[in-house]
Amino acid sequence: MTKNFKITKTGLNAMKKLLITLALALIGLAGLYSQSKAISEDIVEIGIVEKLGETIPMGLTFYNEDNDTITLGELINKPTILSFVYFDCPNLCSPLMSGISEVIEKLDMTLGEDYQVITISFNTEDTPEKAKEKKVNFVSKIGEDSRKYWIYLTGDLDNIQEITSAVGFKYKPQGLDFAHPSAIIMLSPDGKITRYLYGINFLPFDVKMAVIEAQQGIATPTINRILEYCFVYDPNGRTYTLQVTRIVGGIMVFIVAIIFVVLVIAGRKKLSKK
Repeated sequence: MTKNFKITKTGLNAMKKLLITLALALIGLAGLYSQSKAISEDIVEIGIVEKLGETIPMGLTFYNEDNDTITLGELINKPTILSFVYFDCPNLCSPLMSGISEVIEKLDMTLGEDYQVITISFNTEDTPEKAKEKKVNFVSKIGEDSRKYWIYLTGDLDNIQEITSAVGFKYKPQGLDFAHPSAIIMLSPDGKITRYLYGINFLPFDVKMAVIEAQQGIATPTINRILEYCFVYDPNGRTYTLQVTRIVGGIMVFIVAIIFVVLVIAGRKKLSKK
C-alpha cells in the first residue's frame, strides 16, 4: 500500500512539474504575443488593429449632414455599426456602403430601435453638404422613418485621427486618394468596441449576432482571429493551408490538463481510502 502511494505521489509530482513548465511556456507565449501586437500596431500602415473591449472617446465632435456640431456621446445610445469612408473614393467605399444598405434591408431588426449606423469620413475635405448628397445614394431602400438613424459625419483632422486610432482603423493618403481597409465596427451603447466584421458584404446573421452582443456589452473575438491561428497563407499556392502542428499542440495541452486533473482526483481518492 505504501509502495503504491509513493509511486502515485511521484507521478503526481512529475505531472505538476510538467504542468508548471507548460504554464510558464504559455505565459511566455502570451508575453511575446502582447509584445508582437504592440509592435504590429506601430508597423501597420494600412489595415485594422483590433481594439476589442476598449471604449472610444465619446467626447469627440463632428458635423452631421445638417452641419450641426455633435459629439459621439450624444449620438451613441444603442448598438451602433461604425464605418469609415471618404466620399470621393473610387474603390471600396461605395461597395461598403452598398453592403451596409443591403444588410439593413435584410436584417430582421429595426434600424433606430435595435441599432443605428454611423459613417464617418476620414477625409478632412469632405463637408456636411457632401455627406448629405452621398447619403441619398444608399438610403433609398430604407424606410423614410429609419433613414435618420444612418448618420453621416465629417470632421477635422484631430477628431478624425483620434477616432480612427481608437478603433485601430489604419489608412494612408495616396495623392488625392487614400489606401484603407474595409470593415464595420460594432459599438455597445456606452461606446465599447465589441466586434469587427470585415469586407464589403455582410451576412444578416453575423450582423444580428453582433448587435445582440453589443447590446449586452460583450466583446467577442472575430472568426478571423481563430482562422489566422489555424490557417496560414501560402503565397506560392495562393491559398490558405491548415496548420496541423498548431492545432495538435493546442489539443495536446488540453489533454495534458485533463490527465493532470484525473491524476489529482485519483490520488486524493487513494489517500482518502488510506
